[in-house]
Amino acid sequence: MGDRANVIAVREDGTYELYRSGWAVGIDLDLLDGPEAVLAMLPGLRQDGWWLDDTMAQGGVLLDLGRKVLLFFAWEGPSTELRHRAATFELVRAAWPGWEVRWLYDGAAELREYVGLDPEFVRDRGARLSRAPFLAPGDEDLAGPDPGGVVVTVGDRGCHIASDAFDHPVREGEHLLGRLADAPEHGVCRLHVNSGIHLDPERRRLGWWSLYSSPQAYRVPELWPGWTVEFWQDAWERHVRAAGRFSPAPFDDGAEAVAAVLAEAQERRDTRARHRAEVMRLRTASARPRAD
Repeated sequence: MGDRANVIAVREDGTYELYRSGWAVGIDLDLLDGPEAVLAMLPGLRQDGWWLDDTMAQGGVLLDLGRKVLLFFAWEGPSTELRHRAATFELVRAAWPGWEVRWLYDGAAELREYVGLDPEFVRDRGARLSRAPFLAPGDEDLAGPDPGGVVVTVGDRGCHIASDAFDHPVREGEHLLGRLADAPEHGVCRLHVNSGIHLDPERRRLGWWSLYSSPQAYRVPELWPGWTVEFWQDAWERHVRAAGRFSPAPFDDGAEAVAAVLAEAQERRDTRARHRAEVMRLRTASARPRAD
């Protein structure tokens, strides 16, 4: 697997061990099995001291065994989906009784900060801003029940959808306003997006939220000088209240969502089991003596 994540185990004496996983997409599902299962996974992960930077780390987990603190983030997975986020957190907290469970909005940098290391070490200073294209109604990227995307509303007038496969549009600063002039209009957005921005140009106010981690999330106000910037974290409902043009279609975030997340978790367990069996088969085959 090529999806990378760091996993950090902080032991009771305060020392930590750094691991790297190639199963970042869906790493939130691994947490549903509780701390003992996560600890059992560690010997099978790479332990090479490589801290992924904030453009390579597609997920991350830190478990502090002494303080009973669980930190995690992801770019993809049910925890980043509007319909399934609440259910995922409910299931994780149930699997980690007595633990403090927290989401990291700034991703890799917050992992390092927790263990007392410089968070700037994992900043990719050479990365250029990747501007997200705006998508038209009916675009294939917006198909399906959980299409993702970034909804951008402007006052009580416009509603636009940007791709979530690029940098969060909030990082563009006021340049974003110029791009919105030619962006396709969506009327009222009913999609289950996973991020959003509400702009009030007249009052120079901005509110934004995200269900996935975004590098330098807490530095966004620096990119909008002269604006009042509020980071709503995962509180997408605040966007709904601020902008009448964003109103996601109703969904069940209770029993139906829990069942869907559990089914996805089982599918992941089955996939990983098949992968382990294949790795073992290949190792056994390579270890057999060749016939002359």
